[in-house]
Amino acid sequence: MKNQNNYVAIMAGGVGSRFWPMSKTSYPKQFLDILNTGRTLIQSTYDRFSTFIPEENIFVVTSSEYVEIVKAQLPQLPEANIVAEPERKNTAACVAYISFKLKKMNPNANMIVAPSDHLIGDLELFTDTCKKALEYTANHYAFVTLGIKPNHPNTGYGYIQYDQEKSNSGVFKVNRFTEKPDLATAKEFLSEGNYLWNSGIFIWKAEDIVGAFWEHFKFMYDLFQEKNAELNTSDESEAILEIYEKCPSTSIDYAIMEKANNVFLIPSDFTWNDLGTWNSAYDNFQKDEEMNASNSKSAILVDSKGCLVHSNEQKLMVIGGLEDLIIVNTPEALLICKKENEQQIKEYVAKVKEVKGVLYI
Repeated sequence: MKNQNNYVAIMAGGVGSRFWPMSKTSYPKQFLDILNTGRTLIQSTYDRFSTFIPEENIFVVTSSEYVEIVKAQLPQLPEANIVAEPERKNTAACVAYISFKLKKMNPNANMIVAPSDHLIGDLELFTDTCKKALEYTANHYAFVTLGIKPNHPNTGYGYIQYDQEKSNSGVFKVNRFTEKPDLATAKEFLSEGNYLWNSGIFIWKAEDIVGAFWEHFKFMYDLFQEKNAELNTSDESEAILEIYEKCPSTSIDYAIMEKANNVFLIPSDFTWNDLGTWNSAYDNFQKDEEMNASNSKSAILVDSKGCLVHSNEQKLMVIGGLEDLIIVNTPEALLICKKENEQQIKEYVAKVKEVKGVLYI
């Protein structure tokens, strides 16, 4: 039997601009099958949690403009479980909204908050880890995050330092969060051995995280508490619109996690990738003997090494004498850039908007 007090909130409101031109504002990466698995990223995320969370307790928090896409891709999801944000206000507002909503629905709600666009392997181990975290938060006043053991000094991830000496059945006290470090700092973190990647997956009781907003971010708490009576009623949409007009844009890490003193971590061994960039997708594609990765049967690579080629068109593509490039072809746009410049894709998108308007983004 699945525990009826366990819930999951899948965050699916981002625009995925670093996956442009495949990911567009009107149809971002969480709704795409980037790795050609036969399931989109949000579908895979739903599948992952539905094995141990009651299906009626799975919620998707997304932008109002993506509600119809969620309905189409997750037809089994009750319409009431699609929580629409009227504006993008970062993860603190998202977490506050769903936490107030679930607390009112079930005072004993124990919840996972997870991004919709991560790649996770070793599903049995992932499930066991999540169950362990839910059991811990059900019995302790604790906010638990899943930390991923780093295998290289990645500068695109946040890091969490934890106290290896303070463990309660494999759950460790968190000392501090660090935003994306430079390469030298990332190398230092790896050598110290007590830093893990921040997976962005959090577990807590709804009542506890609502209390943390009262303690650490009273302004946002007051906004939602004032409209609490309207949640889970026909007046919810109008109430949330008013809240979001006043709501600051900040992350849950900054608003709560970096300030709370009851944050814990479970070191996790399951395969994890946040699929935040084309290079992270490259890492998960099969490669030829020259380390080229391509999803297209219409691409021919000659004397080329280390290239990522992604295209869903039948058009023949010949890539000759090139190295370490990202090449993404869509019906509307073609991106070619050095793999080392992938962090500049957001700048490229801004330039496209400046020159061509919003048509291509």
